[in-house]
Amino acid sequence: MDKALQTMIDNMPEKTGKSLEEWYQVLTDKSFDKHSEAVKFLKSEYGVGHGFANTIVTLSREDPSGEVDLVGEQYKGKERLFPIYKAIISYVKTLGNDVTITPKKGTVSIIRKRQFILVKPATKSRIDLGFKLKDKPVGDRLEGSGPFGSMCTHRVQITDVKEVDEELKSWIKEAYEKSV
Repeated sequence: MDKALQTMIDNMPEKTGKSLEEWYQVLTDKSFDKHSEAVKFLKSEYGVGHGFANTIVTLSREDPSGEVDLVGEQYKGKERLFPIYKAIISYVKTLGNDVTITPKKGTVSIIRKRQFILVKPATKSRIDLGFKLKDKPVGDRLEGSGPFGSMCTHRVQITDVKEVDEELKSWIKEAYEKSV
């Protein structure tokens, strides 16, 4: 995905009042034969600007079920990791109404004003959870960013749902709180 499109998706909740996944749901509840009908609907019924409306409709047609297909593709052959993903997402959703979950081809970005964690099924037996925790020292479990490079400052490797524990949740919450 190019940077301009990703920026548009990241800004969507602030600029349109809904995340891309929420717009997918709005469009799923309606039926449109033509692209232009769906764009016109978003513009007239929700006051969405033309650029955002066109992007929402285009992306919804490429991936009409939104998160389910993208995330499902990530976990094909890695199904044993899916409960870990669900536990992380379940906790993230408790942090606040300003959290946006943005599935991509190989990762899921968790965004407040900006991305604060990144979930990646790295291997068949491990999820890498990337964090934005500037100035936080690394330790045994909270490592340097590794393969995430500059996208994240730290990562935790998770192989079991039991590892979505209070310590991990405290780092997720800290990253969330620093993402304003």
